[in-house]
Amino acid sequence: MVTDKELQYWIAFSRIPGIGRVRIGHLRQRFSTLETAWKAPPSELGQAGLDLKLVETVAQWRRDIAPGGELDKLRRHNVQAYVCDDESYPSRLKEIYDYPPVLYVRGRYWNPGDCALSIVGTRRVTVYGRQVTEELCRDLVASGVTIVSGLARGVDTIAHRTAVEAGGKTIAVFGCGLDIVYPAENARLAQSIIENGSLVSEYPVGTKPKADNFPRRNRIMSGISLGVVVIEAGEKSGALITAQQALEQNREVFAVPGSILSAASRGCNHLIQRGEAKLVLTAGDILEELNLSVTARQLQINEMSAADDIELSVLKHLGGQPLHVDEICRVSGLAAAVVNSTLTVLELKGVVRQFGNLNFALARNTNEVVGTNERG
Repeated sequence: MVTDKELQYWIAFSRIPGIGRVRIGHLRQRFSTLETAWKAPPSELGQAGLDLKLVETVAQWRRDIAPGGELDKLRRHNVQAYVCDDESYPSRLKEIYDYPPVLYVRGRYWNPGDCALSIVGTRRVTVYGRQVTEELCRDLVASGVTIVSGLARGVDTIAHRTAVEAGGKTIAVFGCGLDIVYPAENARLAQSIIENGSLVSEYPVGTKPKADNFPRRNRIMSGISLGVVVIEAGEKSGALITAQQALEQNREVFAVPGSILSAASRGCNHLIQRGEAKLVLTAGDILEELNLSVTARQLQINEMSAADDIELSVLKHLGGQPLHVDEICRVSGLAAAVVNSTLTVLELKGVVRQFGNLNFALARNTNEVVGTNERG
């Protein structure tokens, strides 16, 4: 886990145009710490592989950025920042080529190892699109799937709201800082998401929404997800950008078919026609394709296996991807000693597994757990 002292320099550098993950890596290699790099003279920055124009840009921005103030901004807005070296940075996101060096998260629930699916579609949703979105999201949430979307009008809004109303988890990926809700009309929904999931962004607090930011944020939506489901998309819909990014990231793409007479369904129909997306009629089609059909049964087993509220509290924060014990303590609000002893008991029950270095996940072999519980 990166220290707060070093974190402030990660954030400061990430605010500078032209400084991304690769160049931050070069700076760390040359100076060992980003604090040293931040204080280095321009001549030494050039030795880290920054060209003259970028060195001048860094020098200019350093005059306007107070690294210590960046952490104060995060605290004021209850935002957590995770650098790409952190245990709580989504391992799934690091599989894509251009993952951001810093990820900002605001919310009561953040488990980067969750089984997550992105739901995207048109802003001008039809009655059919609304009905399909609500039905699919309810069924996916019932199977333990976290719903990811972009908080935009239309399909995004319906997907988030349905997940919240169904008692599930949902993640909204922003194209601006997490202190700004866009569109503003979704401010109340954003607060509900904070209570039932997370708001996520690669943009520092204070970053205003810009048109260029939204296509870029789509790669994060697909990057943290197992796949993308497109529900109603016109021929030039932004949802198709997310689908294309998902294909490039080797994610599964699903599409809901619609009438050949509906402009809102042309994008989906073309994805299916070209073989780029799998046709979806029910949530079961998605769960089966991703081998998640046992998720609901697994969650039921886990609840049955919990002897008390403490065990249940730990279990509900675990998913299929390993999570470090420190992060389990943070999201559950339990003391380290309590979490450690509870994990030991759950591991003996066969409900959780340890993957080394104090990283834990739900047991993958459902049949073993089923057998243990049914025999017992």
